[in-house]
Amino acid sequence: MKTAIINLKKIISGDWRDPIVEGDSIFMADGKIISVGKVADKDIQDADVVIDADGATAIPGLIDSQVHNTFGDYTPRQKTVGFLESYVHGGTTTCISASEVHVPGRPKDPEGVKALALAAKRCFDDYRPGGMKVFAGSIILEPGLTEADFQEMAKKGIWLAKAGFGAVKSPYDYAPMVAWAKAAGMITTVHTGGSSIPGSSGIWVDHLLKMQPHVSFHVNGGPVAMPDADFPRIVNESNIALQICTAGNLRTALLIAKLAMEADQFDRFLIATDTPTGSGIMPLGMLYTITHLCSLMDMSVESAIAAATGNNATVYGIDSGFLKPGKEADVVILDACVGGSKDNATDAIRNGDIPAVAAVITAGIPRFVGKSRNTPAPMKSVRVVQNKVPQDYTGTAH
Repeated sequence: MKTAIINLKKIISGDWRDPIVEGDSIFMADGKIISVGKVADKDIQDADVVIDADGATAIPGLIDSQVHNTFGDYTPRQKTVGFLESYVHGGTTTCISASEVHVPGRPKDPEGVKALALAAKRCFDDYRPGGMKVFAGSIILEPGLTEADFQEMAKKGIWLAKAGFGAVKSPYDYAPMVAWAKAAGMITTVHTGGSSIPGSSGIWVDHLLKMQPHVSFHVNGGPVAMPDADFPRIVNESNIALQICTAGNLRTALLIAKLAMEADQFDRFLIATDTPTGSGIMPLGMLYTITHLCSLMDMSVESAIAAATGNNATVYGIDSGFLKPGKEADVVILDACVGGSKDNATDAIRNGDIPAVAAVITAGIPRFVGKSRNTPAPMKSVRVVQNKVPQDYTGTAH
């Protein structure tokens, strides 16, 4: 399928060092971005679908790098069906598993946790709820796992491993398993802060420095934060990625953002939601955290969007998160909401207003165009102006 977007006012790249793409158009084909900024007239004429952005803003699809998926589009903890598809209407086009820890009665023996991770991965290999890509299947680190287990699972396609919910005597006991997972080529993630469910352990900076995972999950607290004295240490004494989450502590999210910028470590700064957990379903969680950062501290909108897109993609090694030729064709069109005091998406975000999600495209396919069911309507008239495919892309609004 060939899809073009024209008449964009601003294109935000997802790269905080080079955040703006000059031009007003994007062209996608066969699930990849072909050109950004300037698009040949012939490509627009040949497109199956052409979207007129009417002066709105394009960003990469948001990547939520901490979602507690189970099987299918269902969360047992909140007893809700269709939450992932709803997140697409909040601009999230990719979710990454924080482990399938909330599967009811989940196994905790080595063979069980391996089977759980593999089943979850296979479940989502070809299943895209609402068009979203879900990287599922994060092996939960439990006592009894061996180095050979991680090598075995890596050969079967498992590339995520999570510490923080296992039945270890001390969080320090995760360190050898994290090392084995890293040696097998897996991205390793660790619960950070106080205990989030009964029976799990709090994990603080000394534990993290011993484990040396790739990512400190909800470093701002999930939902309870580490002591303030721990934050400068994780920033300055490690290269661990610093993931803040909507379902965490807002004050410490702002603190870690400030420390990361002051230390010139913004590449390590990531945004996620850590949902659905006790905090519930949050389809606009990624956008709310972006607006919090930009309205409550001195962070540019382009940098905050990069933390929710390109930074996540780089740390996790996935082929999305940037509006650049060759990347996966996941694009979100944003605008200021009708009735707001600002007339464009970036000014609205700086003002602390949630932006309107006016269109979402994943794998080059428009999932809806015009209105999201989860945000107010956009000020601009974002619409399909050329359609060679017998399908209505307006979607279901309120």
